[in-house]
Amino acid sequence: MHEGDSVTYGVVEEINHITDAPSHFTSYISSDFGDVEDSIGNMNRLGMNYVKARVICNTKNIYTPVLDSKQVSLCNEDDIRTALGLDDVKNPLVCGYLQMYQGKDMKKIKVELNSHFLMGPEGAHMNISGISGLGAKTSYAMFLLNAIQHKFISEDGTSVAFVFFNVKGRDLMAIDEPNKDLRKADKEIYEKDLKLSTEPFKNVRYYYPYGKEEIAGKVQSYALPEDIAKQKKENKAFAYKFTFDKSQDKLDLLLANDEDNSGTLESCINYIINREGNFDNINKWTTFNEEVDKCTKTGTSGGTRNEIQVASWRKFKRCIGKAIRNDVFAKVMNNGEVDITDEIANNLRANQVMVIDIARLDENTQSFVFGSVARAIYDMKLGADRTDIPDKVILFVDELNKYASTDIPKSSPILHQLMDIAERGRSLGIILFSAEQFRSAIYDRVKGNCATQAYGRTNAIEVSKPDYKYIPKVYQNMMTRLTPGEYIISNPALRSIVNIKFPKPLYKQFPNG
Repeated sequence: MHEGDSVTYGVVEEINHITDAPSHFTSYISSDFGDVEDSIGNMNRLGMNYVKARVICNTKNIYTPVLDSKQVSLCNEDDIRTALGLDDVKNPLVCGYLQMYQGKDMKKIKVELNSHFLMGPEGAHMNISGISGLGAKTSYAMFLLNAIQHKFISEDGTSVAFVFFNVKGRDLMAIDEPNKDLRKADKEIYEKDLKLSTEPFKNVRYYYPYGKEEIAGKVQSYALPEDIAKQKKENKAFAYKFTFDKSQDKLDLLLANDEDNSGTLESCINYIINREGNFDNINKWTTFNEEVDKCTKTGTSGGTRNEIQVASWRKFKRCIGKAIRNDVFAKVMNNGEVDITDEIANNLRANQVMVIDIARLDENTQSFVFGSVARAIYDMKLGADRTDIPDKVILFVDELNKYASTDIPKSSPILHQLMDIAERGRSLGIILFSAEQFRSAIYDRVKGNCATQAYGRTNAIEVSKPDYKYIPKVYQNMMTRLTPGEYIISNPALRSIVNIKFPKPLYKQFPNG
């Protein structure tokens, strides 16, 4: 209790024990020089526990020190909700549950965020960090995204579409199939404690990178051929390709990870994108390679009128040749094959989920696919001639360090695309959900614009970085020992950082994922 019959709430951050012994040496002597097992101390010490708490809330907004002799007690469930700002959450979205105390006093409380602080207009974007492990970053992201889909399917108003990238094995390649190994205890948490649906994702379409070899049904994927065949039969799986005529304007994305301090590669790319010289009427990768090869010959500048030096073209040829050797860079489209950017521009609609498999692609091709998709979403929101464009598009990408780390060249068009989404995406309805192992390695303008942060288990070296400077010490220490299914959440609508738990995924789990 506090002034004016108000109540002050605090979060316990440190627990200490003291005795009347003037020093540890005194305790050592009085316990028969440390023989605590076989002897009785010469005297009984006076001791007490005391805690340090950080004030987070007062019911009447009175923030003066709590005076002595005031009643102090543990919070009940209603008190916990009041203290954290969970008692009257507008636009609620479940993000997990809070488990406090032990034994018969244990409290399990649903934690909800104001979705307007996660998906706009108040705030947007979410970043999830933590070292690899089962029940970690991807699982938590998918838990939230599943809750979002079911929330907006069942409620009128805002329409949401989803684009996910599968970057590890076959983790996300069956998210519309139920998890048959889901424990009863986890199912009860969904139904009883969180009041959430136990259904996996709905309206899912899978996109696999095309491959010439007979691998998993002419696609480059870790998914089993029989699983892909089944999905194709149900008309929810497609192979994607990139033909030159639809990719010429995106060539800058192919070399996004190459250092280009002198602007050599950029000048060649701009020349080709602007369709100068003999690059005007090219529509095949083979013809493109032939024309680039001509530009590398001394004395025959390929129609460039000596605007770009032959040495520059030779460097460009080395880099681009390495980048486009993957099978996804193909000649023509056949039945069942699609251009993924066209799919986004023409077919991405409310409550649909696109899962794009890039796990088996090389790093350059992964970057190209990601950059192309991000640009296509941006273009759709800015200028597509459609009346059924979703109000929000959530883009989820794991291993963000591949596209927005501090090691990526500052001139990278993919980095600039991500910065634009982080800074302007909220107003356009493009929401970024990202995950990485080490938050400190991510470019400031990307992670700094994420309104919601989720911290998983990490190591002491990472926690010592400046990114964690303003996180209370107790939570820093907690981060080094978090278990799978446990995260620390920071959101503007919450009055304090919260340590939450979440149940196992609802969708099919694979042995290696």
